[in-house]
Amino acid sequence: MKVFVASLATETNTFSPVPTDRANFLAAFYAPPGRHPATPTLCSAVFPSLRSRASREGFELVEGTATWADPGGLVQRQTYEALRDEILDQLRAALPVDAVVLGLHGAMVAQGYDDCEGDLLARVRALAGPDTVIGATFDPHSHLTPKRVENLDILNAFLEFPHTDFVVRAEQVVDLTLRAVRGEIRPVISVFDCRMIDVLPTSQHPMRGFIDSLGALEGQDTVLSISLIHGFLAGDVPELGARMVVVTDNDPERGARLAREKGMDLFALRGATRMTQHGVDEALHLAAARVAAGATRPVVLADTWDNPGGGVAGDGTLILRAMLDAGLDDVGVATIWDPMAVTFCLAAGEGATLALRFGGKSGPGAGDPIDATVTVLQAVTEAWESFGASRVPLGASSVVRIAGTRVDVILNTNRAQTFDPDIFSGLGIDIAEKKYLVVKSTNHFYAAFQPVADEIFYVDAGTHYPSDARRTRYRKLSRPIWPIVENPHAVEA
Repeated sequence: MKVFVASLATETNTFSPVPTDRANFLAAFYAPPGRHPATPTLCSAVFPSLRSRASREGFELVEGTATWADPGGLVQRQTYEALRDEILDQLRAALPVDAVVLGLHGAMVAQGYDDCEGDLLARVRALAGPDTVIGATFDPHSHLTPKRVENLDILNAFLEFPHTDFVVRAEQVVDLTLRAVRGEIRPVISVFDCRMIDVLPTSQHPMRGFIDSLGALEGQDTVLSISLIHGFLAGDVPELGARMVVVTDNDPERGARLAREKGMDLFALRGATRMTQHGVDEALHLAAARVAAGATRPVVLADTWDNPGGGVAGDGTLILRAMLDAGLDDVGVATIWDPMAVTFCLAAGEGATLALRFGGKSGPGAGDPIDATVTVLQAVTEAWESFGASRVPLGASSVVRIAGTRVDVILNTNRAQTFDPDIFSGLGIDIAEKKYLVVKSTNHFYAAFQPVADEIFYVDAGTHYPSDARRTRYRKLSRPIWPIVENPHAVEA
């Protein structure tokens, strides 16, 4: 048996002012053939999984490129085409192969390409041939298109949001692909269009119970895998929206029936799944009350929409400015994206005091820059944080303390949302000494921060992210979906 593996991934916010080019892929993660690390990344966990299986089972594994860019705006056309063709050339050189396994995100949009993953998969299928088994794993915040389903034999998506199960789901798609090559199963993909788009966190009910019900179905009779594609609010594409996916062992009737049943169960939950959101003033009042009541752990304020993981800049200052104006102290902020300010801090050096303007530079809507006298507590050329078993680069970074306060702000050069408390400890900030933590993340931070937080408040401070589909001007959406249409299942598409 001969298996080819590759990964090409990013999440595109088509409304974002931050363009994505090759430099973004190289800065975030780029591993040419044979250079993928032993640790997985969010979208390339199929690599270590296949390496382990190949070592145990003795099949030939051919590794192509694995690359990821932090979420941003439209991918430059030349960048997408060059990375796509790099992988296709590697596949061409490896032919014939029995299987192709791809680690994808599913929300990549490039100039001239609304469906990058569909384009890649169609070309992979044309090269590999109709008898090659092709499997792929996706992030649920993606767009599932007919072109992708047509060219895949097996697909799944992470079930959890936050995505704590990306390694497990990679292992599942690898296992099913290998079983299909050996003729042990005949996978069939069934899809139901839920005709809705919403935020679907599995860290709380009702989505916790719903996702548990999906997991319980896997392995029953002919059901091989079941996934929910959430959709991605910030992608203006024709196939925007949630879809239920069931992969059966040659049982398309059951697959279609189950996909529809669970898809309509999800539709019944519309409007009841989001985290409770607070305005800035309300959130600060609630947080200050927790501290006044004697909180022994920090209160976490999640800046949900100024989240680089959703493709925006992550340089918003609205919450920090409000905290400074309110006189709140003992604060840690992770992070504010500002390459220029980091450059100044590196030049000044640790221990230096300087007048610094930081944040609020990428565009209107996320607050004005902060002008302050600061002391540089840390200034490093490389910083990292954890995301489960993966390491996420922050690039050159610095920690500044605003004069007259104990407010410490992490400034970074690689846009990355906050995943883990080690983003603070890795840069010398002891969160046990902080009353408040501000994190830029919608929900991926939750799994790691919940155990160390007194309480968590989700804050809708406003930014470029299109968080309300009813107010977002989608130009390419091809069919009615909720909440734009109250009952899209009663409307002819």
